[in-house]
Amino acid sequence: MASQTHTPAGTSLSPFSLVQSSRQGQLRAEVDEVAALVGLTDKEMAYALNMTPRNLHRLTADQRFGVDASERLLLLRNLLLHALDTFEGRKSTVLTWLRTPIRELANQAPLQLLDTVTGFGLVDDVLGRLDYGLPA
Repeated sequence: MASQTHTPAGTSLSPFSLVQSSRQGQLRAEVDEVAALVGLTDKEMAYALNMTPRNLHRLTADQRFGVDASERLLLLRNLLLHALDTFEGRKSTVLTWLRTPIRELANQAPLQLLDTVTGFGLVDDVLGRLDYGLPA
């Protein structure tokens, strides 16, 4: 197994790399890097990681998350990179899209679905449809 301990925020991971990096645990410091991709708040980041903002703030920058929170952080990174690609790098457009209810997501905002791994897939599917000019 490669000893990848840090994945640059601008790098999307393949599924096998995501599994490996999740198992190794992601650093708390990487949460801020991912949030900065589009300007997500600490509350939004904590929600996507399935933790409270208070518990997120308790962690020091050099502490590692467990497998579940690490996987969610990496899924979020990949999702945000996909959204940035879809919306041609316009961070404010991505942030607005993430916070706006969408009919195809049962009138929920994409961010509202990020409390489950399935939700990450649903949101990514909508981005894929947008990539191909399909209604989303």
